[in-house]
Amino acid sequence: MKLYSAAKAPNPRRILMFLAEKGITDVEVVNLDLAAGDNLHEDFRAKNPLAKVPVLELDDGTCISECGAIYRYLEELKPEPALLGSDIKEKAIIEMWERRAEISFMSAVGQCFQHSTGFFKDRMTPIAVWGEESGQLARRFLPVLEAQLSNHAYLAGDEFSAADISAFCALEFAKVVGIRPDAEEFPALVSWQQKIKQRPSAAFM
Repeated sequence: MKLYSAAKAPNPRRILMFLAEKGITDVEVVNLDLAAGDNLHEDFRAKNPLAKVPVLELDDGTCISECGAIYRYLEELKPEPALLGSDIKEKAIIEMWERRAEISFMSAVGQCFQHSTGFFKDRMTPIAVWGEESGQLARRFLPVLEAQLSNHAYLAGDEFSAADISAFCALEFAKVVGIRPDAEEFPALVSWQQKIKQRPSAAFM
């Protein structure tokens, strides 16, 4: 298998962490230079017409994009440790929080980055006001995380899961747009962030 990734990009980091937690090591990582537009070339668009990373290419040439879909493939490939849940209730709760982290946090942080920094201004029109609004939307999700983590060891309950990976990668990337939870205001969130940082998988970027 090959994983088309990009250094420091948050969504590929989610998959790298997932792979590390699973102990899946027989994956070739191909890093693309997003600033140089490696992902815009026709050969990569053939793998993902949306020209986004990550993309997991299987040995038979099948290409899977979207983190949730890649999570699912890897979970089925190697069920243990279970990162998407072990029973029907656990699976539903983990998916709920993973989707919340992706839609309400990761997406907002990404929009803030793109529209505030102009990093991709050669291929899109940054709208500064939308960048600012997206940053506010991301910040509004922090109390949601704090409330959940005040009562649970991990985001979806008592066990580490894919939901923690998605929320952690979003929170780490949020630093580039100045979103850093304060320990006084968000003690449970900051404690959880530091706990996840201690996992060996957090070193994979």
